[in-house]
Amino acid sequence: MNYLAHIYLAQHSDRAMLGALLGDFVKLKDTALYHPEIQADIQIHRQVDSYTDSHPIVLQAKALFQDQHRRYAGILLDIFYDHVLSQHWPQCSPAPRQELIQRFYSALQAQSKIILPDNLQAALPRMLSQDWLGSYHEFDGVRIAVERTSQRLSKNGDLLRAGLGDLLSNYDALSKGFLEFFPELVQYVAEQREQKLSLPA
Repeated sequence: MNYLAHIYLAQHSDRAMLGALLGDFVKLKDTALYHPEIQADIQIHRQVDSYTDSHPIVLQAKALFQDQHRRYAGILLDIFYDHVLSQHWPQCSPAPRQELIQRFYSALQAQSKIILPDNLQAALPRMLSQDWLGSYHEFDGVRIAVERTSQRLSKNGDLLRAGLGDLLSNYDALSKGFLEFFPELVQYVAEQREQKLSLPA
């Protein structure tokens, strides 16, 4: 899952949303530096990624990619799934999409001098000015995010970018798969939260 989906899954509190984002930026050994609610969602972020990567529908989706692009299918699907979530937001959430995004940006800015690691602190101005979470609504936003990600790879960024063609060629099948998979992910996260709340402090 990519940023928007992680934020969606943690929308019950601002701290949870911050933890959901930090899961991509904070090393496991550093999680103890954060508030317990943030810690919990850093952990849930990683559980979400593991659950997603091993889910049968996601594995079937990866099989639709051409052989030379398949090693990057996970990255491409993470970004594409944010696009599908954005496109189908009304059937997933009663809260307006942009309202939640702006709430998250405000929470992020409020904490920017306190808890954000250097790599996220450096990315924050671009995330806000380019509206990364809102940009996924259009496929051009997926293209831009893939381009941005490919520039961070040490090699084979061209193969990641070429995988955009697989997303377009299989757009309907991949979208359908996500809409079948996502409610199961939502249920999984709810179960993980319930387990954490039931654990003794």
